[in-house]
Amino acid sequence: MIDPGLTGTPARPVPGIDNGFLAGYRVRFDEAGPDGLLRTAGLLRYAQDVAWRHSEDRGFDRAWYLERGRAWVVKGVEVRLLEPVPMGQTIAVSTAIIGHRRIWARRFAEARTPDGRIAAEIVTDWVLLDDRGRVVRIPEDFRLSFSNPELAGEILKVRVAPSGDPTRIVTVPVRPQDLDPMDHVNNAVYLDWREEALLGAGLPEAVRSTPRSSRLEYLASAAPGDEVEIRLWLVGPRWAARISRAGDGAELVRAEGEATAGAR
Repeated sequence: MIDPGLTGTPARPVPGIDNGFLAGYRVRFDEAGPDGLLRTAGLLRYAQDVAWRHSEDRGFDRAWYLERGRAWVVKGVEVRLLEPVPMGQTIAVSTAIIGHRRIWARRFAEARTPDGRIAAEIVTDWVLLDDRGRVVRIPEDFRLSFSNPELAGEILKVRVAPSGDPTRIVTVPVRPQDLDPMDHVNNAVYLDWREEALLGAGLPEAVRSTPRSSRLEYLASAAPGDEVEIRLWLVGPRWAARISRAGDGAELVRAEGEATAGAR
């Protein structure tokens, strides 16, 4: 069984990667939907939080980033939900940096149920920005503190290219609670927005069934005062979404996933 108080326990979610971190998360009442299960965006929020705690544990806290004018920004994420996670359950979330290239790094997170089954896997690709918003090379400090191999692949991309009229269009304002400490819409909020579009299109199985997966490619960030438009298409057994700024049409996020559970 999982100790609800566990934190910082050495964890190696990927064989051969020796930079892991582990923490327990109890699914709160407000993190579950009407079905009593953790929302998909909740998993991404756990993955973000455990990544931040891992960074702090290695000496890279918020003050370190502010002093140097540096910040990590997500460019791509894939969330795979394998088991439903009910409200009140404590899951063990482990994370590790599993590889890098010159200007980006890949982080893997894994969530396990109290009996040890894998409930979810999250892969996230990050780039490092300076205080002018420019992509910069990952410093040697990180490679020494988070030992990992150099990756041969590329940053996660969305493959599905929708065409024709969208199945559903949803327009939402950016609300203050959507913003994170960088004053940008948090990455997990985009998952909530595309689930709103899927439910509106009559596809509850794409939001609630297991197994299911979603991939998001982040191109830009919505900001305070923006209004965004979520366009949803059905593409065979899959769905595709484009999230844009309503004012100028600037594309912010591309997303794709299964329209029915288990579709590939």
